[in-house]
Amino acid sequence: MQYAFDISVVIPLFNEEESLPELVRWIRRVMHAHEFSYEIILVDDGSTDRSWDVINELSAEDSTIKGISFNRNYGKSAALNEGFRRCTGEVVITMDADLQDSPEEIPALYDMIKNQKFDLVSGWKKKRFDPLSKTIPTKLFNAATRKLSGIQLHDFNCGLKAYRQLLVKSIEIHGEMHRYIPVIAKWNGFTKIAEKPVQHQERKYGTTKFGLERFIYGFLDLLSITFVSRFKKRPMHFFGTLGTLMFVLGLGITAWLILQKLFILYSYGHPRDVVDQPLFFLALVAVILGVQLFLAGFLAEMISLASNKKNEYLIRDRVGALQK
Repeated sequence: MQYAFDISVVIPLFNEEESLPELVRWIRRVMHAHEFSYEIILVDDGSTDRSWDVINELSAEDSTIKGISFNRNYGKSAALNEGFRRCTGEVVITMDADLQDSPEEIPALYDMIKNQKFDLVSGWKKKRFDPLSKTIPTKLFNAATRKLSGIQLHDFNCGLKAYRQLLVKSIEIHGEMHRYIPVIAKWNGFTKIAEKPVQHQERKYGTTKFGLERFIYGFLDLLSITFVSRFKKRPMHFFGTLGTLMFVLGLGITAWLILQKLFILYSYGHPRDVVDQPLFFLALVAVILGVQLFLAGFLAEMISLASNKKNEYLIRDRVGALQK
């Protein structure tokens, strides 16, 4: 298969006007030193500073730099997803725009994908310079994700990653799912996943975009990924199983109440009314829930078969070879 470049570097960003020129120079220096053919795709996620003006200036100076500007802030996952759609390199490198990820790691990451035949290589920032408000939630997420996914990575959320192009063209991410790309990749059949310790640098410009609300959003997205990845193509297996269990439970309780009443009726002659027993209402609720869950599974199955539309994002502008 022919590729336009050896490497595509996809960089999502939000209000990073100060760091962009230095980051681009650094990447170019590394690429030229190793004689890679490359493209740099800068995805401006609705910045409110001069980031898009800086991208235009950089692109005017160098045709390898391409830019996409969202009309508003959609989030890092949306920016990465759009960059993945546009990239044409054999190996795709993602990194943050805040200069905390070192471009010096690119050659080793490229080698692991190109020559060692990994599908995905995730960076591991052993020594971090982030505040505790960011590192503690990250450790909790990593532990939970390792447990649920079975992928033994120390740092799922590291922005510095390398991918085989086929992988990024086969997945779609949204919400806060960028932190769980290794999980999505594994459940799409890309199981050759490795980890590489990488250098983490202190933030030089601006402030972190991390907020505590992402702790909640990330956990909900983990549950969403776990459910969707396992039952997206067969939702009836999930809802139908739960519905059947609830329905059988309700019928079982009902049968028990009937047999109990008959036994007391013939033995003592004064049975309690069925509606006077709490178990009757529990059985009624179980039967109703069972029917509703079964119907939900049936409808989800129909929707899954009928729907194949991908997420679309409103792009405000493009620059460079991404004009069309």
